Order: sequence, then structure tokens, then C-alpha cells
Amino acid sequence: MRVEPTEFENRTADFALRVIKLYGALPKTTVSQVLGKQILRSGTSVGAHIAEANHSRSAAEFISKMNGARQELQETMYWLRLIEKSGLMTAKRLAPLLQESNEIRAILLTMVANAKKRMEK
Repeated sequence: MRVEPTEFENRTADFALRVIKLYGALPKTTVSQVLGKQILRSGTSVGAHIAEANHSRSAAEFISKMNGARQELQETMYWLRLIEKSGLMTAKRLAPLLQESNEIRAILLTMVANAKKRMEK
């Protein structure tokens, strides 16, 4: 049986695709490729955690998986800032991806807070 992804899963998959494109646009220097592989790993795993969370067996598992997604997103944001500060890409070029990161983070925080409230009832 095929399960259609949620809107949020689609959004985070689009985010992962944007990270993949960013990686492909990085210079082919050793430093940029090391940083690129870090952001590639963390940026693509955000959506994987969310997909896993949406098929959790319990609220506690859901919260754990969503927190994992949030941690990966925080790491991705760190690599984005480092890529900018190192001069590998401009702030202007990275701004839309950082904006999307902030929006996804806000959604994750809200979803986790709501799940915790439901658990307490």
C-alpha cells in the first residue's frame, strides 16, 4: 500500500533538493567539498526524520523523531553560516535556504510542543 507523503514531508523533501543543488554549486576545492558533504548529510536527513516521525508507533517516538529532525536542521543552519563566513557563497545566495530553515524549525518546534501537550492530557 502506498502512503502519500504529507505536505510537510514534501516541503522538507524540497528543502533537501535545494541542499543537494547547493552542494553541486560549491567550488570543487577540498574545503568546500568537506563542508558540502556535511551539509548534504544533515540537510537531506531532516525530511527522513520527519517521514519516520509520521509513521511513529507512539507520541514519544514521534517527539523523538521530530527532535532528531530539528537537530539535523540546526546542524544544517550551522553549515550554511560557515559556508557564508568562509566566503564559499554569498549571504544573498544562502538567504532563501536559511529562511526556509528558520520556517521549518518553527514548524518543528510547534509540532513537538503540541505533541507534548497531547501527551500530558
